[in-house]
Amino acid sequence: MGRRVVVTGMGCLTGLGNDLATTWENLLKGVSGVRTITRFDPSGFATKIAAEVDGFDPDAWMDRKEARRQDLFTQFAVAASAMAMADSGLDMETEEATRVGVIIGSGIGGIGTHEIQTSRFLEGGPSKISPFYIPMMIPDIAAGIVSMRHGAKGPNYCTVSACASSAHAIGDAFRLIEHGDADAIVCGGTEAAVTPMSIGGFAAMKAMSTRNDEPERASRPFDAERDGFVLGEGAGMVVLEELDHAKARGAERIYAEIVGVGMTADAYHITAPAPNGEGAARAMRLAVEESGLEPEAYDYVNAHGTSTPFNDEYETMAIKSVFGDHAHDMMVGSTKSMTGHLLGGAGGLEFVITSMVLAEGKVPPTINLENPDPQCDLDYVPNTMREAEVGAALTNSFGFGGHNAVLAVKRFEE
Repeated sequence: MGRRVVVTGMGCLTGLGNDLATTWENLLKGVSGVRTITRFDPSGFATKIAAEVDGFDPDAWMDRKEARRQDLFTQFAVAASAMAMADSGLDMETEEATRVGVIIGSGIGGIGTHEIQTSRFLEGGPSKISPFYIPMMIPDIAAGIVSMRHGAKGPNYCTVSACASSAHAIGDAFRLIEHGDADAIVCGGTEAAVTPMSIGGFAAMKAMSTRNDEPERASRPFDAERDGFVLGEGAGMVVLEELDHAKARGAERIYAEIVGVGMTADAYHITAPAPNGEGAARAMRLAVEESGLEPEAYDYVNAHGTSTPFNDEYETMAIKSVFGDHAHDMMVGSTKSMTGHLLGGAGGLEFVITSMVLAEGKVPPTINLENPDPQCDLDYVPNTMREAEVGAALTNSFGFGGHNAVLAVKRFEE
């Protein structure tokens, strides 16, 4: 048994709000963050909707000159990590900097910067390419800049595994702290992929909802009328910390304790999940086994729940294969019904949400679940939040390429 690892700070930016408190309030109300795209003119695109972060001001978090040299995905990471650090009360003036790390996942990185600079190259040649193009675009730069801002000199890198990216980041951070390689790590994920090429590319795959006339009703996990995922953007960051370290410095709040990680590969298809959710089930089983808790101790699963036909059906099958009859006694929610799908940032945000469920005893609903798919027959907390004591939970993240990452979390007890 390694060292205990707890969550002492959290921050996020979503289509539901520019901080955790606002996002959480809107999640409990069942508010949808999905709207017609404003970042560019979506006319001519098959999909015209997304859950954009509204009203974000990077100047509130960094110098204006610095902001101009960062892609939006990095700006989101800087803001959300600053919120998490402030929430934790971790003081880098008194910490041993080499024992504090930063691990941030992003599936696509600076795709907005890439599109702009490609356009400039095509119009004016190589002399028009910005000298900041590469450092603005590369996915690892968010972790690098966050470490520079806080002076964190411990483990520092980026995880890139599509929609499992930030769950892998948090899982890695857990392992590093558990094994004694760090005392605290800022970790999570960020994504800013509401761009023409990103929307166009996912639409070309027929992966996205085209319910453009009803944006708020477009993301509908586990519903028989679901027609694809809705893209979201933003960031979800946490401070993970070794328990004795947190107590010694007088951490004001411990939201939850992370107790297990499961990581597997489908080894099946570039985009489709393995039949019956076989790879997802193995990841969930590994996380539960590592936690040391009986399957019956789990009350909630924050599902990957993308609102795509195969994912929702196979994830349901995976949950039932892991938990057996107990699966029907559990709450299974998809908060993507409100936030949209943050791609590489999804796991970070959903870990934040799951930790709030454990800390607050309130479970956000799965909205737009009006006509349940007969193949999806679990308790998805339809349309209305629920107050419930949750002792332990899983949060699932599954990515293109067959990447599966599952995090097990429990309510903190001394």
